[in-house]
Amino acid sequence: MTYFARGEYFPPVEHEARIIRYKENKKLFKGNHWDVFRQYNKQLTREQKNMLYVSVNFPSLIAKKSADFLFGENASFSAGKGDKSREQEKMNEWVEENDISIINYESALSNSYRGDAFYKIRYGQEHGGELPKEFDPYRVIIEQQNAEYVFPEHAVGNANKIIAYHVAVPYQPDQSKEIWNLFVESHFAGRIEYSMFEMVPLSYNLDGEVTTFKITGEFEKERRTVNTGVKFPLIVHIPNYATDDSWEGIDDITELRPILDEINNRLSQIASILDKHSDPAIAVPIGSLQEDASGQPTFRVGMDKVFEMTGKDDIAPQYITWDGQLQNAFTELDKLVQYLLTVSEIPEVAIGKGESGTSGSSGLAIKWRMNSLLAKINRKRQYYNKGLKQVFMIAQMLEKAVGKADYEFFTPLIKFKDGLPKDEMEMANIVSTRTGGAVTMSQKTALMYLDDLTEEQADAELERIKEEEEADSTKFTDPSIFNEEAEDEDEGEEDKPEEEIKADDEE
Repeated sequence: MTYFARGEYFPPVEHEARIIRYKENKKLFKGNHWDVFRQYNKQLTREQKNMLYVSVNFPSLIAKKSADFLFGENASFSAGKGDKSREQEKMNEWVEENDISIINYESALSNSYRGDAFYKIRYGQEHGGELPKEFDPYRVIIEQQNAEYVFPEHAVGNANKIIAYHVAVPYQPDQSKEIWNLFVESHFAGRIEYSMFEMVPLSYNLDGEVTTFKITGEFEKERRTVNTGVKFPLIVHIPNYATDDSWEGIDDITELRPILDEINNRLSQIASILDKHSDPAIAVPIGSLQEDASGQPTFRVGMDKVFEMTGKDDIAPQYITWDGQLQNAFTELDKLVQYLLTVSEIPEVAIGKGESGTSGSSGLAIKWRMNSLLAKINRKRQYYNKGLKQVFMIAQMLEKAVGKADYEFFTPLIKFKDGLPKDEMEMANIVSTRTGGAVTMSQKTALMYLDDLTEEQADAELERIKEEEEADSTKFTDPSIFNEEAEDEDEGEEDKPEEEIKADDEE
C-alpha cells in the first residue's frame, strides 16, 4: 500500500473522512457549533438563517467528564519490584520527566472527541540539540502525537492489525507561494523511514483551510532510514473504544450530533420568541392616534409598533403577544437533554442536575448512581492499561538498544483511580469490619487500601506502630513507676537535718 508518492492525494482517500471528523468534533468541543452545523442546514428559510444561533457546549462537558474520571487523579505506575529498586527508580524517572499524568489527561480529553490517541516514544534530546547536553540530556521521551497527522497502515485481510504508522505533517515553507511540503516519518517494526514531498492545494473548506492536496514530487535527498533496534513501531495507538473489524476508534461525540443540533435549534427558537415578546406592538381604539391633513392616522406599524382597531367601545389599549407554546418547547428541551445524557452515559448526579443531590448519601450510594459513567470509564481504562504498558515496554527496549538499560526487563503495573471522592468513614468501617472477628484483610493490606500506600511504605508504617505500642506498654506495665514518687519523698527526708526531722515529728 503506497500512501505517499507522486500523483497521490493527501490526506489519503481512505483517511479523508476520519480527518474531517476529527476537525469537526474538535470545533464542537470548543463550542463552535454553528461552524459545523451550518453546512447541514441548507434548507433553512430566510427567517431561520437570520435567527440568532444559540448553543450549549455539551461536547466539552462529555469529554471533560471522561478525562476527569479517568485521569483526574494520578494513576500509580509500578515496576513490580521494591520501592528502592533500580527498576522502580527508572519507572519514576520516566513518569516525572515526561509529565505522564498531564499527557494522559490531555490524551483522554482529545480521545473522547476524536476516538483515537497516539503516543510516540523516542530516545534523544527534547529540544533536538538546540541546547547543550548538560541542560537537555539524552533520554527516553514519551509524547503525544496529533492524531490528525497519523495514518496507520493495516495488514491485508486484518483491518484491526496495524503494521506501520505514517506520521505526515504538511507545512508551507513560503507563505507567498501556493507550494506546500509534506514531511513523512514512517514507523515500522525495527526502523523509521524519513521522506519529504512537494504538493499543491486542490480544495478548501468554508473557513479557507486546505482540505485536499496533490503530491507533485519528492525530494529524493531527504529520504533516509534509521534502525531503532526495537521490534515494534515507536508509535502506540490507544482507541477511545473500538470494534473487532477496524483499527479506528469510536468517539463520544459523533453519535450525539443530531441531538446536539436539535437542542441548539430549540434554544434558538425560544430565544427568538422571547426577543419578540420583549418589544411587542400595541393595539388602540379608532381615533386614539393623531391624524394628518387628509384625516388618516399617522403611524407606521413596522416602526411604531402601534395600530388602530375598529370597535372603539369594544377594545381597550393592549399589547399584542403570542403564546408561542413556550411550555411545550421547554418540555421538549428537557427531554432532549435527558436523551443526550442517557446516550452519552452521564448520569444526572455527575453534573448536579435535577433531584440528584448527594447530601446525606453514602459513598456507596453515590457510586451506584454513577454506575453508567463508571462502566464507560472502565471501558476506556482497559485500552489505556494495554497501551501504556506497551509504551513503557518500548521505552525499556529503546534504552537497551542504546546500551543504557542498567536494570532487568519488567512488565509495568498500572493502578487507576475511579475518580470518585473517598468516603473515609465508610472505608474505615469496611476495614474495621473486615479486620474484626473473622479476619479477611491483613493490617498491611488495610493500610494500603485506606492510605494508598505501597507495600514497603505499609511495612514501615506497621513497624512504627509496633514501636509505639511497645513503648506505651513498657511505660504502663513497669511497676517501678508507681514507686518513683515515694522514693522522691524519702530522698527528701534523708536530705533534711536531724533537728528538722525531730521538729516535724513533734509537730
